Amino acid sequence: MSQILQLTPFVLCSSLDAQIDFYCTRLGFSCGFRQDNYAFLSLGPVAIRLLECPPRPDGKPLGDDQSFYIDVDGIDALYEELRAGLADLPEGRVCPPFDQPYQQREFHVMDEDGALIFFGQGIRPR
Repeated sequence: MSQILQLTPFVLCSSLDAQIDFYCTRLGFSCGFRQDNYAFLSLGPVAIRLLECPPRPDGKPLGDDQSFYIDVDGIDALYEELRAGLADLPEGRVCPPFDQPYQQREFHVMDEDGALIFFGQGIRPR
């Protein structure tokens, strides 16, 4: 019987070097493999596949329509761990932890090409 093990989204980027640096330096990922226009990054049980691509014909950033959600335990502690690496990003690229009406506590980070990364943890209703 087969078993599904993991979801590893492709994240499009304009510069593989810049995205590897962003995900590794600012978010704590490790680069496990890199070749040509492709890299595989992981952070514990989470992984992404970076794919360097030419610009979009419509001129929008490559990550404009991309987002993914990383479920965590200890959302506030994780944000504090990452805070120093996120502090100098331009305004609008980081949203600190907040509670959502759908019973999740989240913070958001936008990568170098506009993909939105959600970090979230379930919370109890008040």
